[in-house]
Amino acid sequence: MRLTILAATGPTGLALTRQALDRGHTVTAVARTPDPLPRSSLLTAVAADVFDTEAITAALDGSEILLSGLGVPKGQKPGVLAAGARAAVASGARVIWLGAYGTGPSAAVASVLNRLVLKGLGAEIADKEASDATVLAAGGTVFHAGPLSRQPLSPARRAVGLDTSPKSLLRLRVSRETVAAAMLDEAEHPRFAGRVAVPLMR
Repeated sequence: MRLTILAATGPTGLALTRQALDRGHTVTAVARTPDPLPRSSLLTAVAADVFDTEAITAALDGSEILLSGLGVPKGQKPGVLAAGARAAVASGARVIWLGAYGTGPSAAVASVLNRLVLKGLGAEIADKEASDATVLAAGGTVFHAGPLSRQPLSPARRAVGLDTSPKSLLRLRVSRETVAAAMLDEAEHPRFAGRVAVPLMR
């Protein structure tokens, strides 16, 4: 498959890129600074910023399946996620987006503790919710991940819909490697088009 990965040098983006290459996919990796990307004959690195409309439009043009590990870097004003989502959807690709459990559609089923933890994100919450809404309205899939860890990939990973997701933060805790694998599983075998999915370690 031909995949485009947005924010390919971020913590989740690197996991997506590395695992996609390991699975034998052809990858276009888009990042503001693509230097840390792995070397592979299957990889094309493209430098572009989501706030540079012309550059990001050109970088994403012709994408078939787009996976995003985009986050809000420290010191970055909110708006980066909404801008990235608009660019992703405008590309015409099938979009698989990374969101946060306890925001937007998952806020209604999240525990009180989960909502309190996220409350400190302030304006970033609105940015996350706006980007999720853009992707879902276009028929894309949004993964609402719980607290992220550096644990290895879980061989027992699974993805569930919001209606069957656990509420406990301990059960929602998931490694970035597992999130990346779940997003790639969705790229290969779509199950949650137009819906929110929750990645779990087991």
